[in-house]
Amino acid sequence: MGKYDQPARRPAVVAGASSGIGAETAKALAAAGFPVALGARRVDQCEQLAADIRGDGREAVAHRLDVTDEQSVADFAAKVAADLGDVEVVVSNAALIGPGSLLETGPERLRDEVEVNLLGPHRLIRAFVPAMVERRRGDIVFVSSDVAVRARPFMGGYSATKSGLEGLATSLQMELEGTGVRASVVRPGPTWSEMGMDWDPDEAAFVLNQWVKWGHARHSHFLKARAIADAISTVVSAPRGVHISPVDVNPEAPVENP
Repeated sequence: MGKYDQPARRPAVVAGASSGIGAETAKALAAAGFPVALGARRVDQCEQLAADIRGDGREAVAHRLDVTDEQSVADFAAKVAADLGDVEVVVSNAALIGPGSLLETGPERLRDEVEVNLLGPHRLIRAFVPAMVERRRGDIVFVSSDVAVRARPFMGGYSATKSGLEGLATSLQMELEGTGVRASVVRPGPTWSEMGMDWDPDEAAFVLNQWVKWGHARHSHFLKARAIADAISTVVSAPRGVHISPVDVNPEAPVENP
């Protein structure tokens, strides 16, 4: 392998892989030739997806992962290394979101979002990135959100944690300068996924109407999760010496008068 070549085999971890963007990312990376390790609290869904990927002739494993628990992250990292070898790619996708007024949101709910959306990625950094630095190569991708650059009403905890996540990622990028390890941000716009599907319908309608009021929803199109997965695959497949970040992925408005 030349100094700037990627290794032929690049095991990849996807945190938050049980559904939505995480599940589609696992499938996209596997299709691109990455051995994949799927992690989430809903391990049954990860195991089924891993079995489907193996059925397509690709390499995949699944283990339980709770990014709010440091021991769970450490155990997951050890199991993945035993299964697949040195991890070359980490996709930090696990996230928690809930609607509600900040005036009415208790500190416990906000703390839960911080634990998953901000401290969770930091636990993944500590578990996987030091070994990447030793090898002088690797990718960690943070799945952010457009709320990081333009907060949305009645999603204050999510907006705050995604802004914090991008601050964390930017600091990490500077700290990793010259190590060969890339820290990248992929920033989805409105996307269909299971996140938000458990909201009360009336509450969800109210929040969406507030988006319209403040100019956050110029049209009704949402992205499919695969669009984000393809962007992530492109970022981590870039040759060494090329860093693609940040990447904004937004739904295109419907074509007028087709």
